Amino acid sequence: MLQTENPNTDFRQYIEEPTNDDGYIAQRVHNTYKQMHTYQCVDFVRKQYDCWLKFDHDRMTIYEAIKKLSTFVDESDPDVDVPNIYHGFQTAEAIRKAYPDQDWFHLTGLIHDLGKVLGLNNEPQWAVVGDTFPVGCQFSDKIVYHKTTFENNPDLHHEIYSTKYGMYTPNCGLDQCMMSWGHDEYLYRVLTNHPACTLPEEGLYIIRYHSFYPWHTGNDYMYLCNEKDLQMLEWVRCFQKFDLYTKNDNDLPNIDELEPYYLSLIEKYIPGILAW
Repeated sequence: MLQTENPNTDFRQYIEEPTNDDGYIAQRVHNTYKQMHTYQCVDFVRKQYDCWLKFDHDRMTIYEAIKKLSTFVDESDPDVDVPNIYHGFQTAEAIRKAYPDQDWFHLTGLIHDLGKVLGLNNEPQWAVVGDTFPVGCQFSDKIVYHKTTFENNPDLHHEIYSTKYGMYTPNCGLDQCMMSWGHDEYLYRVLTNHPACTLPEEGLYIIRYHSFYPWHTGNDYMYLCNEKDLQMLEWVRCFQKFDLYTKNDNDLPNIDELEPYYLSLIEKYIPGILAW
């Protein structure tokens, strides 16, 4: 049985209109989401598809991509302020402890944020990090900062995109929906473009939708889901607990000690050089 208990409620505390008294991180997070909710629209996502889904920006192994995140700090995260590489290992090790026999799940935890290498290729962080949501339909009130950040989004008053279903149909399936562009969709596309990737469908699904908080935590957008989405939701919710509640700036993992085990998993499930 999947373990889905919620051990802590101190994470993901977003301040709607932060001031100097709330600190630098709170203001940084709000500013990142403000830009994201202004510019993430149908036309923007289509342009990102045209730019990034040719997979002609880089060629590197999974572990080379992991090492790159040693210089990347997520500006949308209110909970940590350390390079993203540590978060990957913290997530993976917590999953490994709880599910010792499901090595694909360990690897999913390690790599789930690898799409953030976008942010090391001159992409602004609002186009890389943060919670995701469908574009091309009504913006949910379960999206963080919903009340104060969407007023200048070009799709907000669009004749079609502003309606509940927008350019979609009821229960069409999330795979038919265009999500706001970022690290989730990018890594999913990189992996499914790599012929040697044998990560199970559950792992790929987690990677693609782990930042879709308005859905897996807010319980919204169910009207776009098909049966497969509802079946996979349990896996995403299980993963989300490890993704969120393992963050700890004061207990960073020893990456050198863990490296041999995870290199073996990469060789098993995602060997070779990938096109990015």
